[in-house]
Amino acid sequence: MSQHQSLKAKYYHGLNLMPSLGPVRIRKLLQHFGSAEHAWKAHPGELAEIEGFSSVLVERISQERDKINLDKTWEYIVKKGYACVTWEDEDYPLLLQEIYDPPPIIYYYGDIKTASGCCLAIVGSRRHTLYGREIAYKFAAELSNYGLTVVSGMARGIDTWAHKGALDAGGQTVAVLGCGLDICYPPENRAIREKISACGVVISEFPPGSKPLPQNFPRRNRIISGLSQGTIVVEAGEKSGALITADFALEQGREIFAVPGSIASPYSRGCHRLLKEGAKLVEKVEDIIEELSLSHLLIDELPSLASKKDGRNISGVGGVPGEIQLEPEERRLLDFIPYEPLTLEEIVSLSQMPLSLVNALLLKLEMKGAIKQLPGKYFIRN
Repeated sequence: MSQHQSLKAKYYHGLNLMPSLGPVRIRKLLQHFGSAEHAWKAHPGELAEIEGFSSVLVERISQERDKINLDKTWEYIVKKGYACVTWEDEDYPLLLQEIYDPPPIIYYYGDIKTASGCCLAIVGSRRHTLYGREIAYKFAAELSNYGLTVVSGMARGIDTWAHKGALDAGGQTVAVLGCGLDICYPPENRAIREKISACGVVISEFPPGSKPLPQNFPRRNRIISGLSQGTIVVEAGEKSGALITADFALEQGREIFAVPGSIASPYSRGCHRLLKEGAKLVEKVEDIIEELSLSHLLIDELPSLASKKDGRNISGVGGVPGEIQLEPEERRLLDFIPYEPLTLEEIVSLSQMPLSLVNALLLKLEMKGAIKQLPGKYFIRN
């Protein structure tokens, strides 16, 4: 940032530190005073002139401002190497500007221009199935290979696997946090967060030092959907936070996609509800690209898609090749193995094949990467 941009961002940061102010009130301040600096330095009498700013609110703003050491908090941001982008800056993500209450300032590290690319969000439950994990990973990898940027919230579960899929495919990804940049939540994602900052950007509207409080995550979700042309919900329970992201996408006029799952799975009930309410059913990434009128990517990106696949695990968590050569008996048995775990006994019962033949075929399918064996003698399709 230039010295002028840094000074401007400093006052945006000051306004953002006040609990009584949010995006809507900060916008009113800027419209009234013309700049963040003038809004920050405004006297109580000047604040009282703004419509909707009651005497109680003005008093609260004055008290909060008096408690903030703006120079000290800004020095901390500079020392940590974080950057900021405000409403006034060219690098502020264009799609995010269109929502009702875009954050006035975004703290980030990485390349903020990543968030202005052609973005799609992949979200889902923290608690998830192996099926959900693999779908999130696979979709993220394939979308990345078509040049799309994957946006998610770096939470446990589906979010994490979406980021991993994009990174493993050599693509770009945006992580939107529900806390300050100096807090790693969840803590086990520290390594992936560093990878994201090198191949994309980590962003937050919350100032450094902000803890991952429950009320932060719905606010975070509106940014995930706001950055994206569409939101893909992979797995979601009936009360999943992923449904909040879908609701924001609907309010913002963006597309909602849902991946169907087993009717017996509690982790798919949210997705099935979305489908009943009009979300687009998605079985493959081409469904998404065609719905968003991005079909040119299917042709333009094919050469780069082939080169990216070389030496990369993009078809699934286990690295299954895109085309597997199978013998007729192997193909027949594979048709009985779903994307959810089955026991050996269940496979024998479904296929009506002898146990000895099933064992032999399962070994061949596993060696070819078409299935994987899980603890407890369970098998699942890749």
